[in-house]
Amino acid sequence: MPRPSKPLISRHSTVQAALDIIDSEGLEALSLPRLARHMNVKAPSLYHHFSDKSEILAAVAREIVAKTVQPRKPTDGDWQGWFVQLSLNFRTAVLRHRRAAPILLEFLPRELLTASYEDVCTFLVACEVPVSVHVLLLDGLEKLSLGSTIAEAMRPTQQRRVAFPH
Repeated sequence: MPRPSKPLISRHSTVQAALDIIDSEGLEALSLPRLARHMNVKAPSLYHHFSDKSEILAAVAREIVAKTVQPRKPTDGDWQGWFVQLSLNFRTAVLRHRRAAPILLEFLPRELLTASYEDVCTFLVACEVPVSVHVLLLDGLEKLSLGSTIAEAMRPTQQRRVAFPH
């Protein structure tokens, strides 16, 4: 049988299929043979787009983090409130795919974050936050947001709650 003129899969469709499997069956259910079956292709087809499962997981992590909505920067200089909203938006994006959250521990997409860090630092300068604390703020925000979000994502269903009920 000849090769189809149009590829049967794409990087994007593969990432979406991987997320479908993870969301419905859990991270442990994701394997290349399982992913290929889900997409109605043979496993070697995946290697045309990804070198291995790790590269797929990294793409899944990018997809999740890319869905974080960056709030509009306030004109009153309330950078603390803006950071809180940014963290809550990150949390919302990750919890849409809570079973995939642990992937971020290994495959946090630094290349996406670096560009936003530059933008955040420019905002902090405009808010007259000393440059000497920018890295501390960004590092602390990242660790706090990531850690608390993954902890919430891993909670058993019966123990889940609203982050800030009041």
